[in-house]
Amino acid sequence: MPVTPTKAMVLAAGLGLRMRPLTERMPKPMVPVAGKPLLDHVLDRLADAGVSEAVVNVRYLPDQIIDHVAHRSRPRIVISDERDEVLGTGGAVAKALPLLGDAPFFHLNADTMWIDGARPNLTRMAETFDPERMDILLLMAPTAGSIGYAGSGDYAMLPDGALRKREENQVVPFVYAGVAIMSPALFVGAPVSEFSLTTMFDRANARERLFGLRLDGVWMHVGTPDAIQAAENAVLISAA
Repeated sequence: MPVTPTKAMVLAAGLGLRMRPLTERMPKPMVPVAGKPLLDHVLDRLADAGVSEAVVNVRYLPDQIIDHVAHRSRPRIVISDERDEVLGTGGAVAKALPLLGDAPFFHLNADTMWIDGARPNLTRMAETFDPERMDILLLMAPTAGSIGYAGSGDYAMLPDGALRKREENQVVPFVYAGVAIMSPALFVGAPVSEFSLTTMFDRANARERLFGLRLDGVWMHVGTPDAIQAAENAVLISAA
């Protein structure tokens, strides 16, 4: 019986270099899109999905994020402070593991945005995640139709949802949308030091325990200042 994760981790410690000059004075998760910071778009999705507690890591201009989420109750925010460390996306999870507990948890990039289709994608992910077969379930956006993305994709996806990593010079139809469900068991013994989360993706892939779920709706890659307007236009159209 699927159980919706009650905890989440939100990566909010990046420098946001590609979003300059906006990020010279604010961390990227605080950049406003369609009337509210990127971070709030993510946290609101988690609240709607029934998540009660979210671990948010901070490093660059951390006090702006800490002050912003201080009074939030849905979900309740726990700060993982990395201002004196460089941990990367993988080491950040390893450090936060004691706060995340023993059950599978949602994992989101603070700058990911999407418009849901008929049913919320976080709900669909919770229904799909099977800890017997999966260590990680990634939300996968079709490269065609995504807003602000012009790359070659990240993975091909088999009919059962199993993922196969893109090889060099290959073009594949799906890009990781910055949303996942992960089993904490995968991180047991992982170093609290700098390493990339893709290391864990590759480890799960090698064990054939990395799966994907096709995003229902529209994914928006808000990576640069120019991409903000396109994302806002898409949000306005969806709300009309």
